[in-house]
Amino acid sequence: MVVEVRDAIFAVVMVCAAFVLSLRILSTYNKNDPVIVLAVVVLTAMIALLFLSVEERLRRIENDISEKERSIRVSMQSVEDEVRERVDAAMSRFEEIARKWGRHR
Repeated sequence: MVVEVRDAIFAVVMVCAAFVLSLRILSTYNKNDPVIVLAVVVLTAMIALLFLSVEERLRRIENDISEKERSIRVSMQSVEDEVRERVDAAMSRFEEIARKWGRHR
């Protein structure tokens, strides 16, 4: 899993913001419960990791689609070349037959 620096920074900022917000909210109500703060930080970290995981999975799917698109494009080109060769061969044969037919008349 490749994580861009920007995404890692966003995840760290998200966790820090959750930590600060939970401390501020709890101090507003005069409740200093470290379990709640820890739970908020862990939950936020898990959400950040989930976002990063989804992004990585989408990137992998996008790469797979691009590879399949390239493969289809190459296959279509080879089929097109083969059809062109067959049509050219058929046209050559047709012209040859038409010339022979013209000489016999």
